[in-house]
Amino acid sequence: MTTDGALVLFSGGQDSTTCLAWALTRFARVETVGFDYGQRHRIEMKVRLDVLSAMQARFPGWKPKMGEDHVLSLDVLKQIGGTALTGAMAIEMGADGLPTTFVPGRNVMFLTAAAALGYRRGIADLVGGMCETDFSGYPDCRDKAIVAVSEALTLALARRVSVHTPLMWIDKAATWSLAEELGGTALVDLIRDETATCYEGNRVRRHEWGYGCGVCPACDLRAKGYMKYISR
Repeated sequence: MTTDGALVLFSGGQDSTTCLAWALTRFARVETVGFDYGQRHRIEMKVRLDVLSAMQARFPGWKPKMGEDHVLSLDVLKQIGGTALTGAMAIEMGADGLPTTFVPGRNVMFLTAAAALGYRRGIADLVGGMCETDFSGYPDCRDKAIVAVSEALTLALARRVSVHTPLMWIDKAATWSLAEELGGTALVDLIRDETATCYEGNRVRRHEWGYGCGVCPACDLRAKGYMKYISR
């Protein structure tokens, strides 16, 4: 099995785009995988392709490293339901103390599917944008959860599975700064103008930090992080 490749969990949002750039500076071959799970913000399935095209066009040095893009269906998450990201529910805090945007088991399923795909592709290094520093309180974004999943997958596949989470210990402002370190203002501009983070999938309202409804938790985190970033 080759060890020079990475598989990035790629939604076309700010975090996964920054992680893609991070992987492209460290691995000789980088593939991407997206997940269609009936998400409310369906626009991400188109935007992710636009972002990949923009990355290849604006960063010719990275283009040769960018390998195949994959899309896997995880409709079971929509079938389970009960979340504002897969159904017509208000985005608010739930009775359990978690936002209604929490999709139980999502990151565990994402990583499991990605690890299985990586097994077939000869890739042992997965890269994800999980973060427990500046997030919505999702328990499956915490470092302990990701480490545990990585260890379980290593045992289950009988070969090493490494999950890299370059954003785990930084806030959204630092994520913007990391993008600048990796790809200069060109990457910051690409992330601001091309990526989709909004839970409502709003691509009409344009803000200083990019497109979005400006109200949902994802927009709020992104906006606050951007304003902190530019005010350094």
